[in-house]
Amino acid sequence: MVTAPLLPTRATRPELRPTPSRPARCVPAAIAVAVGLWGIRRQDSLWSDEAVTYEVAHRSTSDIWRLLAEADAVHGLHYFLMHAVFASWEGGLVALRLPSVLAVAATAAGVGMLGRRLAGPRAGLLAGLVVPLLPAMQRYAQEGRSYALVCALMTWGTWLLLDALDVGGRKRWAGYGAVMLVACLLHEFAVLGLIAHGVTVALSRRRLRPWALTAAAVIVGLAPLALFSATQSGQVAWIGAPDASDLLAFAVTALLGIACALLKRPLRGPVGLPALALPLLTVPTGLLLALSPLRPLYVDRYVLFGSIGLALLIGAALDRLTSRETVVIASLVAAAAALLPSGQQLRTPESQSDDVTAVARAVREMTTPGDGLLFTPARRAWVLATPEAYAHLDDLALAASPAASGTLFGTEVTPAEIRARMPASRRIVVVQDVIGEPGDSTGRGAAKLATLYAHFEVCGTRRVTRAQITVYARPGLC
Repeated sequence: MVTAPLLPTRATRPELRPTPSRPARCVPAAIAVAVGLWGIRRQDSLWSDEAVTYEVAHRSTSDIWRLLAEADAVHGLHYFLMHAVFASWEGGLVALRLPSVLAVAATAAGVGMLGRRLAGPRAGLLAGLVVPLLPAMQRYAQEGRSYALVCALMTWGTWLLLDALDVGGRKRWAGYGAVMLVACLLHEFAVLGLIAHGVTVALSRRRLRPWALTAAAVIVGLAPLALFSATQSGQVAWIGAPDASDLLAFAVTALLGIACALLKRPLRGPVGLPALALPLLTVPTGLLLALSPLRPLYVDRYVLFGSIGLALLIGAALDRLTSRETVVIASLVAAAAALLPSGQQLRTPESQSDDVTAVARAVREMTTPGDGLLFTPARRAWVLATPEAYAHLDDLALAASPAASGTLFGTEVTPAEIRARMPASRRIVVVQDVIGEPGDSTGRGAAKLATLYAHFEVCGTRRVTRAQITVYARPGLC
């Protein structure tokens, strides 16, 4: 079998392919919007990371700055963006997630244009259509975090990289650097995409110096945030080592990408599609996995932009496998049908590890006005987006609210004060995060449990996603 090399050889005239009409070039973006809006409320469910975004975005700008000095500096730019969104439109869950929907649409449009540039009109259209069908893109198109926005910036940064390589000039390199810097400021791990671009430049045997100078400028611009956020590294202490499923998923995805890249394709320019797409697909994820023995930092959403490379490779492969439009359309329809159950599941509360709205409903059902309230550990993510559900309860350990204290989850009184407050309550509801979070090393958790065991008895327990809600009462008062 003859395979296409990663490194460019003599460019040949591309085969003629049917050219989509101008409106058809907008089809990937339109489909991405439609798929993103489908079930965008996810049955009114909200997971804890989104709850953090929602609550922080509703603080004043000065309060956001206070928070970033203590925690979550890595997400600061996204919080200010969402603050502007909610200042313009108080649209609840839809406003929280709509920027991600539009970002995936921008990604689909950009991937379509990249594919057209590197592999021809039909390959570009197919690559753009693949984007909204990928389960990972469907998930993060409906999440109020920064990952889809980073993906969109990485896509258009890649387009600007090709412009800079093809034409050159300081303005083009400056434009590329500016977009990549914004991507890195939204999420620092976007710098892994910058490294993937360097691999592309090397594979394409282009001059490395312009890219290296631009990359250095991006890193200099990112350095203050990176150095400061390193002082808040305890916030990623929850990340564990990648397991076998993570390694298997990476291996399968990489092999699929390589298989698609091996299909022979004439070059349309100085950079071949495999030389661009394969590094984007494999380098960021591969680096995070390889570094995990030193410091576990791998989470699949941190490198969502690898989907850009996968979509390009799949779109180009579909274009090469057949020249019959009906076969291509049938393949896409079959893929969409096969992925429909997955898409439906992604739009349910069960698709996430937790659901703060479900926890709030359970707390309302299990409590009466005046009951005491405790959290173990002291993360109040459950309260952030639905404070009204807890307003009738007495938060026994709370010293200052999240906004008032300039923290993510508020501050608590001393263990001694907690022990003194608890016996005054006849009933106490305890919301416990049973998985995925570091334990309490301050002594407050131990004080809560010791007092509960000494003075209260269990009345009932309910498990809601990863939260366990337990009602305690004085003996005989259940």
